[in-house]
Amino acid sequence: MKKYILTLLISVFILPGFAQKDAQAKKILDQTSAAFAKAGGIKATFSIRTGGERTNGVLQLKNNKFVLNTNDAITWFDGKTQWSYLKHSDEVNISNPSQEELQSMNPYTMLNIYKTGFNYKYNGMVGNNHKITLTPLNKKEAISRITLLISKNNYQPQQIIVEQQNNKSEIIITGYQTNQSYSESLFKFNKKNYPNAEVIDLR
Repeated sequence: MKKYILTLLISVFILPGFAQKDAQAKKILDQTSAAFAKAGGIKATFSIRTGGERTNGVLQLKNNKFVLNTNDAITWFDGKTQWSYLKHSDEVNISNPSQEELQSMNPYTMLNIYKTGFNYKYNGMVGNNHKITLTPLNKKEAISRITLLISKNNYQPQQIIVEQQNNKSEIIITGYQTNQSYSESLFKFNKKNYPNAEVIDLR
């Protein structure tokens, strides 16, 4: 579930224009998408709270490539290969994600889910943020509702709340920087930086 929530965190930065339902929500999501397109490289810091557990992290994102660093792990994705470094075990898993795996990790694959899998509704303002609620078309989905708070000033995401039947997770964006310059090597695991790590190639 945590991996799926982190994917939602990534995906909210690149929400496309939705093709149905609430016109006001569509307008805001279109503007959010346009703001992302102009942002270049992005660096976001965030906090996730699920029950009594809290996880902090940093996301660096450029097009379909990203580095995700949390309390427990670091994940690199260069558009094809994924490296997942588990901090507690000093272990790296290498994989070429399948289509199904990309749906839970790769933000660009998630776009198709957003385009066809959710209804959406504009719920007015909360402070200086637009509030939009998304509900799945398929009632059998594990997620029952997603609530987004998006800044009215710059159309950057501020908060995401993911609700399941017996669980609710809250993602708060604590920092957001645009126009970051990233080299291609940033999105690849560098063995020299983890000389003692056990590398497990799952490809």
